[in-house]
Order: sequence, then C-alpha cells, then structure tokens
Amino acid sequence: MAQKIGYVALVVRDYDEAIAYYTAGLGFELIEDSDLGGGKRWVLVRPSGEGGTSLLLAKAVGPEPVSYTHLDVYKRQM
Repeated sequence: MAQKIGYVALVVRDYDEAIAYYTAGLGFELIEDSDLGGGKRWVLVRPSGEGGTSLLLAKAVGPEPVSYTHLDVYKRQM
C-alpha cells in the first residue's frame, strides 16, 4: 500500500503574511482558507501543480512560538 504525508504543520506569526509569502513569493497554491472561529483558521498551501504534501499554516498562540526538535523531545523522555 502506498503511503504519503498529507500535510505538515508550520507555525506562523500571521496567516495573511504567510499566505502572501508562500503564494506570491514562492508560487504555492492556496488550497484552503477556512475560518474556525476565535481567530483561528485552517490554511493549507502546497507547491503549484503538485498533488502531494501540503503545509498547514498554524498561527502561534503567543508572541514567541516554542519549537522543539526531535532531540529535545528525546531528551525530555529520558
């Protein structure tokens, strides 16, 4: 059975700024932009002409998003 990754979440500072960067700047397609309420949106972009993996643009909750690497998570489990 073939497997694929549908989307990868990417934390962004601002939805519209990120949409402009990926669409106008990098030529990605805007696949979906749905209002979820409470200032949240479901925003998917992907490279033009590709039916593969999309980016889910997720807005950070606070002013400084926290990022963890795989190594950070591994260290915390030890």
